[in-house]
Amino acid sequence: MRTEPTVRIPLGVLALLAALLAYGGLIARYLAPLIAGWPALGQLPVYIVLGVVWLLPLRRFLIWMETGRWR
Repeated sequence: MRTEPTVRIPLGVLALLAALLAYGGLIARYLAPLIAGWPALGQLPVYIVLGVVWLLPLRRFLIWMETGRWR
C-alpha cells in the first residue's frame, strides 16, 4: 500500500477524462450519423456495446494509477 501521494492519480484521472471525451466525440461524429436512421431497438445494442467497450482497458489503467506498473 502507498504511504505517500503520487502525481499518477490526478494525471490518470485527467487522462481518463480526456480519453473518454475523445472516445465519445469519435462515436458522436462518425458512428451516430450512420445509425441515426435505424429504429431505436436497433441502436440500443450498438450503444450498449460501445458503452461497455471503453471499460476493457480500464483495469490495467487503474492498476497503473495505483502501483506505477501495468501488470
